[in-house]
Amino acid sequence: MPTSAAATFSITDQESLLGMFEQQKSAFSEQPYPTAEQRIADIRRLKQAILAQQDALAAAISEDFSGRSVDETRIAELMTSVDGINNTLKNLKKWMKPSKRKVGILFAPANNRVIYQPLGVVGIIVPWNYPLFLALGPLVTALAAGNRAMIKLSEFTPAFNRLFATIMADIFKPSQVAIVEGEADISSRFSQLAFDHIFFTGSTAVGKKVMAAAAENLTPVTLELGGKSPVLIAPGADIHAAAERICFGKSLNAGQTCVAPDYILLPEGQAPAFKAAYEKVFSKMYPTLKNNSDYTAIINDRQQQRLQALLKDAKDKGATITEINPGNETLTGTRKMPVSLIENASDDSAVMQEEVFGPLLPIVSYQSLEQAIDYINARPRPLALYLFSYDKKVHDRVLHQTHSGGVTVNNTLVHLAQEDLPFGGIGPSGMGHYHGYEGFLSLSKAKAVHRIGRFNSGKLAYPPYGTAIHKLIYSFFIR
Repeated sequence: MPTSAAATFSITDQESLLGMFEQQKSAFSEQPYPTAEQRIADIRRLKQAILAQQDALAAAISEDFSGRSVDETRIAELMTSVDGINNTLKNLKKWMKPSKRKVGILFAPANNRVIYQPLGVVGIIVPWNYPLFLALGPLVTALAAGNRAMIKLSEFTPAFNRLFATIMADIFKPSQVAIVEGEADISSRFSQLAFDHIFFTGSTAVGKKVMAAAAENLTPVTLELGGKSPVLIAPGADIHAAAERICFGKSLNAGQTCVAPDYILLPEGQAPAFKAAYEKVFSKMYPTLKNNSDYTAIINDRQQQRLQALLKDAKDKGATITEINPGNETLTGTRKMPVSLIENASDDSAVMQEEVFGPLLPIVSYQSLEQAIDYINARPRPLALYLFSYDKKVHDRVLHQTHSGGVTVNNTLVHLAQEDLPFGGIGPSGMGHYHGYEGFLSLSKAKAVHRIGRFNSGKLAYPPYGTAIHKLIYSFFIR
């Protein structure tokens, strides 16, 4: 159903936002259960459009960052998005099939099943750090489940927004997928709409506001937040391998990733070896920074100033800073920031209290694995946890004794890219899941259906009570 109708709303008045919402609600009521073939056709058209525009999308995102690695966009946004789409196309018909459930003997003969029904209109709020991946993932999930979607894009990615809105307008009518832009007032009003589900990706602070607004309408929410995702390097781990894999995960998008390694827990005495290994692998990946198109800039001045303030606060409170700048370049006038390894940061320093979301990496030494686990558990539950160890007993101990949204063992980030694994936070790092089947379930209503035919065995339990048949039923089932 390609259309030339504009799907973009650079909204300056809240009436237009409400009007589009009502239009989508009305359209859903006219078609409350799209067929599998319709859903698949929509998702295939979306995939084809994204593939056709992949170079333009990477260029637009780079423009918004004033320098975002095109390869990072391909790896972290295009590849992951296409993989998710392909997984959905392959499995959607299976996901949509009603599931059979057991009928208790007391209610036989009968039939029980669960059908998966579209919710209606889903509101999707997208952050700036991975604007394509974090728009497409929830959108594909919403379409797979048979819903319509309104997508609020970040005001910090205007070049991407213009292109993405044009792509969506060529594929969908705005009554099916609508793109919303605007500042904080529009974001606030957006989350107050009586959506059938709100999908939010962003900070914990803003997530609380979205959830509070949704509560007014009893709207269910999926919150993909963040927090301080620890890296636990266990005793006996390969320090060089750990440094290399952590370096990739921390450097991707200059650390502006919700599941980026936030701090390192390292056995006491291992800091010098780790720092040397980290500097070696970082210098190999990024021999220069200033004019290196592989190394991404900080998104805007506000975020750069925030990161510089974290670094200054840590220094002022006694931390030791090791800056890794292989070319010894002056980066003034750019938003490129070198990685800074931070040792001996006080617990009350901002860098140890707040999610870093940038190329700053605190190192915390521990004396025993138990102490490291206690350190993790004494803090809010993170979105991700990374464990480096080849000892399966250590794996089991850490997995069973800590809580986090997800875990990657002997690597970083990549559990997020596994489409057959659910992705989601816990506690302050979020609630709900998406990706794959769990995403389909999150944006569907699992409706219980109990069906009987002409014969009604339940009639045996009808009044008047106290008969022999009642006594027989009680003796058989209440024991």
